[in-house]
Amino acid sequence: MLCRVIIISALAGLLLGLTGCEGSGGPVRSNTLHVDSAVLDARVRPEIYATVALTTDTTHLSSATRRMIPLLIEAARIMDGLFWREAWGRADSLPVAGLNDETVRFFQLNYGPWDRLNGDKAFIDGVGEKPLGARYYPQDMTKAEFEAWKSPEKKSLYTFIRRDAQGKLVAIPYHVMFKAEVEQAATLLREAAALAEDQGTRNYLETRALALLTDDYTASDVAWLDMRDNALDVIIGPIETYEDQLFGYKASHACYLAVKDQEWSVRLARFAALLPELQRGLPVDDRYKAEAPGSDSQLGAYDVIYYAGDCNAGGKTIAVNLPNDEGLQLKKGTRRLQFKNAMRAKFDRILVPIADVLVSPDQRKFIDFNSFFSEIMFHEVAHGLGIKNTITGKGSVREALLEQHGALEEGKADILGLYMLEVLREKGVVTEGSAMHDYVTFMAGIFRSVRFGASSAHGRANMMRFNFFLERGAFLRNSDGTYSVVEAKMRATIDELSGVILRLQGDGAVEEVRAMMEKKGIVSAELQKDLDRLKAASIPVDVVFEQGMKTLGLAP
Repeated sequence: MLCRVIIISALAGLLLGLTGCEGSGGPVRSNTLHVDSAVLDARVRPEIYATVALTTDTTHLSSATRRMIPLLIEAARIMDGLFWREAWGRADSLPVAGLNDETVRFFQLNYGPWDRLNGDKAFIDGVGEKPLGARYYPQDMTKAEFEAWKSPEKKSLYTFIRRDAQGKLVAIPYHVMFKAEVEQAATLLREAAALAEDQGTRNYLETRALALLTDDYTASDVAWLDMRDNALDVIIGPIETYEDQLFGYKASHACYLAVKDQEWSVRLARFAALLPELQRGLPVDDRYKAEAPGSDSQLGAYDVIYYAGDCNAGGKTIAVNLPNDEGLQLKKGTRRLQFKNAMRAKFDRILVPIADVLVSPDQRKFIDFNSFFSEIMFHEVAHGLGIKNTITGKGSVREALLEQHGALEEGKADILGLYMLEVLREKGVVTEGSAMHDYVTFMAGIFRSVRFGASSAHGRANMMRFNFFLERGAFLRNSDGTYSVVEAKMRATIDELSGVILRLQGDGAVEEVRAMMEKKGIVSAELQKDLDRLKAASIPVDVVFEQGMKTLGLAP
């Protein structure tokens, strides 16, 4: 959670106690509960998050670059406040009075009263179910009403839907809805741009500032793609559409701030050049791989030092592949950022302990950080593969698959990432470890991710994939409740699922995707019992960040 606290008399002491010091991105206390067990609500689960300090070596950064960081953190805090309003309301608007400190803390971690890692179930009485459309649409609006409404702006990524004085639907641009906030954020980006020492970063920050004021992000996305010599990277603005589970139209505000690992980025850059060849070799009919991926893709390694808004809610993102604009992806490609420090934290604090419980003892030796890093890296690369426009005349894949697009796209990236890793291993491009290191780490990674809950796109994608592999016999549940990889069946299953997903996307077969997710995108009773053993072992589900200038050692 970001330390952007609005102090009001009834909550001042409580909220300051929860959010810690200036610049903190999350509770700085331990995960130990400090309330009387007699009043402990089992739905309130702050202990599922392990606290991790987001830091990196900043000594190699110039004085001007270090001076950019507090400006960008302040802009990130603004994005955090905007996401609060998209997901729930203002950060200080608790639904009821008299909540204990652990409940308030959990409310802050979830950006509202619904547990993001437990199927969006309410943990505060009286709030009802989480609206599928979050706060992007009127709560009384029906799908039929929206679909019948004739408005060119209704599907825009950057409009709120509201009612006018006569009760009719109207579209309000983000830059109008959030006028004061985006003007302040734009000013901060321009101040940071004035300090930037490379032209690419300066151009991006200036064009991004303008984008916040106009909701036209194309020029700034191009400028971001053109950055090459940056020491810092900031991803800021309305980006992903996962929070809109009604239609998947509306983008949520977020911000990442990261420091580039120059050595690792050079090592990774060679993989981006292999995209065209990998596209041609996909295990699917040529119709579903006819588009050529952009050739200007970049792949880099970073230490992330600040999360805000959408990306800070629930399960934390550890790599990104942007921009999401399909046209730009085809024309120029994407940039893929791997957050090494966040990955290492999740591997050490979560994945390894999970493997010690759920992976067969004879296969635990294959759990490997290099495989974990590679699978996440190729997951992001894989977003650039396949096709962005349906072959059935239904428009873009995103438009055709509606609310199912996010889950299926994540499922595609998961399985094609593993497919690519094994193809490159066969070609001798990847030489570290073995296929079994990849397969067993991949399986353990599913156990880690499915604990995010089936309500998220990543959660549904993981369960669909897990159940597919289990049905094909590539994963095997042993009598002792552990799981094994059946190596001989893995490659055929990888190819089969890759082909299924690519076809569904290319056909824009939304009803078929819905049926598949309803059948396979769920946690079975048997698997849930096994996952409950992870809870009994007190293994965290995800991480929450201690972040900011003080954590970085840069506070005055």
